[in-house]
Amino acid sequence: MARVISIDDEGGADAAIAAAIAVLEAGRPVAVPTETVYGLAADATDPAAITSIYETKGRPRFNPLICHMSDLAMAERHAMFDPISRKLAETFWPGPLTLVLPLSDRSNIHALATAGLDSVGIRVPLGFPARLIGAYGRPLAAPSANSSGLVSPTTAAHVEADLGAKIGVIIDGGACPVGVESTIVKVEDGRIRLLRPGGVPVEAIEDATGLSVERLKAAGTAAIEAPGMLASHYAPRAQVRLNATEVLADEALIAFGQEPAAGAEKARVVLNLSQAGDLAEAAANLFAYLKQADATGAFGIAVMPIPEQGLGEAINDRLVRAAAPRGAEGAEA
Repeated sequence: MARVISIDDEGGADAAIAAAIAVLEAGRPVAVPTETVYGLAADATDPAAITSIYETKGRPRFNPLICHMSDLAMAERHAMFDPISRKLAETFWPGPLTLVLPLSDRSNIHALATAGLDSVGIRVPLGFPARLIGAYGRPLAAPSANSSGLVSPTTAAHVEADLGAKIGVIIDGGACPVGVESTIVKVEDGRIRLLRPGGVPVEAIEDATGLSVERLKAAGTAAIEAPGMLASHYAPRAQVRLNATEVLADEALIAFGQEPAAGAEKARVVLNLSQAGDLAEAAANLFAYLKQADATGAFGIAVMPIPEQGLGEAINDRLVRAAAPRGAEGAEA
């Protein structure tokens, strides 16, 4: 099983960085905490290391990986920034926003990390991972640290239960405060396109730029330009049923707000994302509650309606993908 190192222990962060760098230099992935979800990180410039991510996750190779940087200066060595993208980076980095940008001629990010595209998804994360990347000196490709298509992990225990037998080191930074993946946008011809809703609400992007953000018409209908664009994604083993107002036989219930669903007393388990109706609290709880509901062995998971505004857009995006039929192409995280 994997060695788990807590960054909260005395000297833990330094020990975690040393242990992580040893794994990275050996061309293997290490599980690291971020503000969004736990990531399975490996050297974005090393094809063998990137392949080890795909093999560990069982992930389709046509799906690109987000490359994480220590700061904007590192990002500028690997991608070309237009004025709008630079404004977004300066406003939201470090934080849960990924920008899809043209690759720089100077970049040595390997084509396996970009799925052969001439663009790259780049993010500067908060806290420990940025410090790790700065110490390592190279960008890290880091999809979520779970088997492909399953629910993303928000604690070290989630990673250990899923991938603990496949990886050597898990860095424990506690529960992820955001709890859903980063928002992904791409700027083209002065327009901002939303490729995946996430930890930065679309409204905040529009406020920062004064521009409207163009949304995809439906999940899985566009060419894959970034992680999280497959129709089937973030899926528990139980069938997910959305906008539920009642509980059916052999279902677990994921509630939201104070109004109960009819028949809640017969649910396998009742988990309330936020009794107060707080979307930030709901986002932080989402993946953990999907895992808990699935662990009951229920045939289905009924999810009560979630408002679409703010972080609700990202929550509903994940739920729609979790509820979608799994296609032959597989899923990614």
